[in-house]
Amino acid sequence: MNIVTSETSTHMQSPLLAILAGGFIAGSLDAATAFISFGWGMTRGIASGVLGSRAFTGGVAIWIFGLALHFLIAITAAAIYYLVSRRLTFLHEHFLICGIFYGVAIYVVMNLTVVPLSAVPFAVGPFSVHAMRQGLLVHMLLIGLPIAASVRIFSKPA
Repeated sequence: MNIVTSETSTHMQSPLLAILAGGFIAGSLDAATAFISFGWGMTRGIASGVLGSRAFTGGVAIWIFGLALHFLIAITAAAIYYLVSRRLTFLHEHFLICGIFYGVAIYVVMNLTVVPLSAVPFAVGPFSVHAMRQGLLVHMLLIGLPIAASVRIFSKPA
């Protein structure tokens, strides 16, 4: 007989755990695909959003800074999803479809708002159909879905 006590189920439920698990899983999956697609210089591209062209001439510290920014963005996305799910309970209940749509929202905000307003020294867009399709799939399946799933698994509904 498989019985889960309320003590066991509440022990694993924590807002911080939901946010960090979702952020680190999504950040790791996204970083892995970005390293494959763009190479090890990917983190310098992220750092250039803050530092501009100087990010491409810096050393290991700039590389680590870019990676830290990458995970900060992923953890922030997870925190936003968690906080909104406290009010919009359907995000918790229907995490599969909501996670996919959240990934689309992250893709749109990052590519149409954050990157254009950053100090990135190279032109972004127009997007090719292939790049947009790949970006959307990565954001839906490897970013939005893990964030929504971690909130579902590690937190109680509001």
